[in-house]
Amino acid sequence: MSAGFPRFVAAGEALTDMIRSEGEHWVSKTGGSTWNVARAAAALGVRSAFAGAISNCCFGDDLWDASAEAGLDLRFVQRVERSPLLAIVAQSQPPNYFFIGDDSADLYFDPAALPSGWQQQTEWAHFGGISLARAPLAERLVALAARLQAGGVGISYDANFRKLMDERYTPTFEAMCRLARVIKLSDEDLAGLLPGTDPAQALARVREWNPQAWLLYTEGAKGATLLTPQGQWQASPPPITVVDTVGAGDASIAGLIVSLLRSPDSTPAAHLGFAIAAGSAACQSAGAAPPNLESTQALVARVEVRKIDCSEPA
Repeated sequence: MSAGFPRFVAAGEALTDMIRSEGEHWVSKTGGSTWNVARAAAALGVRSAFAGAISNCCFGDDLWDASAEAGLDLRFVQRVERSPLLAIVAQSQPPNYFFIGDDSADLYFDPAALPSGWQQQTEWAHFGGISLARAPLAERLVALAARLQAGGVGISYDANFRKLMDERYTPTFEAMCRLARVIKLSDEDLAGLLPGTDPAQALARVREWNPQAWLLYTEGAKGATLLTPQGQWQASPPPITVVDTVGAGDASIAGLIVSLLRSPDSTPAAHLGFAIAAGSAACQSAGAAPPNLESTQALVARVEVRKIDCSEPA
């Protein structure tokens, strides 16, 4: 690893999904939303890192090895003598899961222990997932995001709603929306974070918090909308054979940031098209496999993007 630092860093949680299969059989899979975003950005050709803490046990070993295989900068991964963070997936359809990690390794991430000088070279930093709903880690991450934003680093934020994000999470949700240059929210995120609020009104509230942010609003197979101060664009995903939708949202936000990094002068429509192509490419593989640049570029031309008249609903 050379002395230079990555252009993109995703900070938060890396965990192990324990998935029940065929009754008493369980399968472990490496995961974590922010970790997945870091891997996706690396697979799309941008030098990246995951900043977080993992255990020293076999589950931590798997995450370490997968991070190395993805080409992530391992100087940003901290290993501590604590138990692993586990997501227990009792059933997939409909989803039924919970987390085990009351005093787990992820909570011991120390931003002050990251390599000296990395902030001056990193251009974008990503936050989100359950790491922002787990004290005391959440407070450290919000403070880190604020410091980076003040220093000129672009902040992206994907709420990635989960059941533990109750009313106590609302101040963090607002704080991160106000800090972010790019915000990703799905229809499921809005329903969970702003329950009982019409989607259009919920999006309007987020935009009131941060009128200058780009807001990527995804609706699964229906496609996505990019709302910016310069206008709004809607994209329909390309026709593909869907193998697995796990990790599609992580790939789409990674795709948007990678597009902004690689082609800063491109149009919002082009950035949106690349983001949706990356998310769609992720659906062509089983599990949260990050899409590579070749598979993403092959789909870009098949993404339909149109500008929305401001009189239309977002």
